[in-house]
Amino acid sequence: RPVPQEQARAALPLEEGVQDGWVSIEDGLVRATVDVRPYGGPDGEDWFIVSDLGCAVGGAGGIGSHEEGVVLGVGGASTTLASITVRTPVASALDLGTGSGIQALHAAQHATRVTATDLNPRALEFTRLTLALSGAAPADLREGSLFEPVGTETFDLIVSNPPFVISPGARLTYRDGGMGGDDLCRTLVQQAGSHLNEGGRAQFLANWQHVEGEEWQDRLRSWVPAGCDAWIVQREVQDVTQYAELWLRDSGDHRSDPAAYAERYEAWLDEFEARGTTSVGFGWITLRRSAAAAAGNPSVVVEEWPHTVQQPLGRAVEEHFARQDYLREQDDAALLAGHFTLAAEVVQEQVGVPGAEDPEHVVLRQHRGMMRATKVDAVAAGFAGVCDGSLPAGRILDAIAQLMSEDPVLLRDRTPQAIRLLVEEGFLEPVPVPGAVSG
Repeated sequence: RPVPQEQARAALPLEEGVQDGWVSIEDGLVRATVDVRPYGGPDGEDWFIVSDLGCAVGGAGGIGSHEEGVVLGVGGASTTLASITVRTPVASALDLGTGSGIQALHAAQHATRVTATDLNPRALEFTRLTLALSGAAPADLREGSLFEPVGTETFDLIVSNPPFVISPGARLTYRDGGMGGDDLCRTLVQQAGSHLNEGGRAQFLANWQHVEGEEWQDRLRSWVPAGCDAWIVQREVQDVTQYAELWLRDSGDHRSDPAAYAERYEAWLDEFEARGTTSVGFGWITLRRSAAAAAGNPSVVVEEWPHTVQQPLGRAVEEHFARQDYLREQDDAALLAGHFTLAAEVVQEQVGVPGAEDPEHVVLRQHRGMMRATKVDAVAAGFAGVCDGSLPAGRILDAIAQLMSEDPVLLRDRTPQAIRLLVEEGFLEPVPVPGAVSG
């Protein structure tokens, strides 16, 4: 809303604001030329995000902008990426496709050095302002596409909320990648591995095609670069008509001439048909460079999880890879000798007919992180219930076998896979016990 010059001058250094492009004066009224919006940091910090007018908190949804160089503020995608990013201290971080600088701002809180890149020079200027207004250390700002601005440099953390929209032709820099299909996301993932230090992580949001005749999980596994572990989570799937309508609304095409909208809509569907695309997945991709993966034993988990999760998830991501490291080193004998404890905030639910002596089934349910639930049999339920880290798994199974009048050898033979799954999904946590008695 425009205000009189006197009112504006009382609130800010007006002449400097005009000179630097923050505001303009027309007919004696002062108008903002950018949007400066308060944004609360994870620990209560008072931050500010600078973006184009009409593109502030809330993101692109319905902004109706066809300007190629528009810079968005904070939307659902950017807050999702911020909340899944692992926040352990690192020496170097790269925000690839920084936009208004929200990921660089978060990274500046736990990275000694932050590099931020963008194809759009206006985005780099907005990132500079976002960091300065928020009291963060300046980032190394570089213009260019994908990893071109950083050459052969490597980082401990790479984050990117890329222009992942799969569209027929690139019109909008902030969302359209300029490559066919999901090639931009694939290229980003495949190139990231060579830019990670040992133990470094790359975390992205992405869209991917579901192609007729191919398993989507196999397509995504093929993207994972050599030397990296990966955890890929599909959060949502839309058919091609829903997807086209979503992004046509995003750019405001639904408010344009009906004939132009129909033409654009058909172009989208024609593109999908030509590529054999039946639907589009939305989700998260995390890579981690590891010695085990480099030695030819990567952990690549691709799963669909459309259910509620508890944000932030950075800790859950870190714990996922720690569990994969543990399980890679444990054969069945090692698992039986291992000590475990039930993870925090896991509860047991029993389902059955009221008054029945035994439940029909037992469910273990998490109340943090991925908030998974899994149905278990009586052995697994009993095993999980007594896991307090004091006894090896084999000893616990022997006691269960005696209580249930089962053969302890057979029970030891068939249970390690169930233990492995409970550890992998975060229901059980391995406990290091120096000098522990073997199971």
